[in-house]
Amino acid sequence: MELLIPLNLQDSKPLYEQIYQYIKDEIRRGNMKPDRQLPSSRELAKSLKVSRSTTQLAYEQLVSEGYLEAVPRKGYFTARLDGLLPSLHAPGYEEGGTEADVPDLLSNRTEEGEHVQVDFSPGGIDLERFPFSTWRKISRAVLREEEKEVFLKGDPQGDLPLREAIRDYLHAARGVNCHAFQIVVGAGNEYLLMLLSQLLGNTTGIAMENPTYMQAYRVLSGMGHPVVPVDMDGSGIRTDILESLPADVAYVMPSHQFPMGIVMPVRRRQELLSWAAKKEGRYIIEDDYDSEFRYKGKPIPALQGMDRCGRVIYMGTFSKSIAPAIRIGYLVLPLPLLSLYEKQARFYSSTVSRVDQRILSQFIMGGYFERHLNRMRETYKGKLEALLTSLKPLEPYFAIKGEHAGLHVLMTHQGERTEEELERLAATAGIRVYGLSGFYIHKEPIRDPRTVILGYARLSEAEIYYGAQRLSEIWR
Repeated sequence: MELLIPLNLQDSKPLYEQIYQYIKDEIRRGNMKPDRQLPSSRELAKSLKVSRSTTQLAYEQLVSEGYLEAVPRKGYFTARLDGLLPSLHAPGYEEGGTEADVPDLLSNRTEEGEHVQVDFSPGGIDLERFPFSTWRKISRAVLREEEKEVFLKGDPQGDLPLREAIRDYLHAARGVNCHAFQIVVGAGNEYLLMLLSQLLGNTTGIAMENPTYMQAYRVLSGMGHPVVPVDMDGSGIRTDILESLPADVAYVMPSHQFPMGIVMPVRRRQELLSWAAKKEGRYIIEDDYDSEFRYKGKPIPALQGMDRCGRVIYMGTFSKSIAPAIRIGYLVLPLPLLSLYEKQARFYSSTVSRVDQRILSQFIMGGYFERHLNRMRETYKGKLEALLTSLKPLEPYFAIKGEHAGLHVLMTHQGERTEEELERLAATAGIRVYGLSGFYIHKEPIRDPRTVILGYARLSEAEIYYGAQRLSEIWR
């Protein structure tokens, strides 16, 4: 699997981009056949005598553009592009040609990611510290047990051992009060929201914080729900206007609102619960997607723990805390909705493999999950500190928020520069940042058009330092 890549240390083009360009060209010329396994990022870095972050960045860019495929626990493989891209030997692709020679079709496809050196995406996690050896050990143990039942359909709500493990974790770490029979396990939040839609009825109006988690908005509106965007203040969703809106369900993220990072205080939580209790059939969907990552003080207890009327639907996922590919999320249904679930939706089979459920339950019950979370908190705290330290030259020009929790920060320009200008300037330096307007349900009017989001979870500290340094140079 050795890969010889000629690197020019005198070239102004970064080493990561030289590696990326060489592999991409080899694939398009047909010199790298489909399904060929490449050396690991560690092996390639050692061979080329460069840092691992350099080879990792090149691989990630190639994966994001579709030239490579990352197969968990196996490595990187060249993708099957037969017939999808013109060969570099086709007309217009002379040997040694430049990007200017590439037809418009291909240029449009790749131009956005072509020169991105650091992507401050608020999505993604740090997979370098995924406990591969532990996960592998548990997986082997589960398969060695040779229990035939693990290959049967199982309980529609999810296997009882996993639901009990989730219940124990939620009670101890998040203050959630529930029984295992209230928990429904599903393949990610999208599926769980679609299931909820069937229970609530797709004519039910849903109030959502604005800005918000856009994937949830797309799912709920796509299911036919009238979605009502609600402005926020410093305490979160404005409960003073909820009563006048055509909505009987409120979708909120009280422990750490995405993307604003607001933590809903107790008074506002009580107001929200009071709104829900005033009318039969009102519910609150509490999305607690990344509450584990708090770096100052103790984690904020879940809103569900304050609910005495059975009005909070609690939902969570292991995508941020373990890995997105786990595809395991869960709902905690209040008793009235649980009764409705039994009548209307229990006939649906579980959407999560029982083998994966068994592995995850043992991962949690064996104490591995808690230890993994503690390690990741320290990892992300270190990355956050690296980012904030690197951004200090920009403090006179920006207000920085969200620095105590989550996996991103918000930067608001104190002058007149818009997010479009900030994004454009960053792009000229090979840095990608994200304007806050992309998270608004309705784009106009945007309350603060001078704010950008910087995520740091999937970046190495070296990439964070480099990216922040470049932003400090061009945004001052």
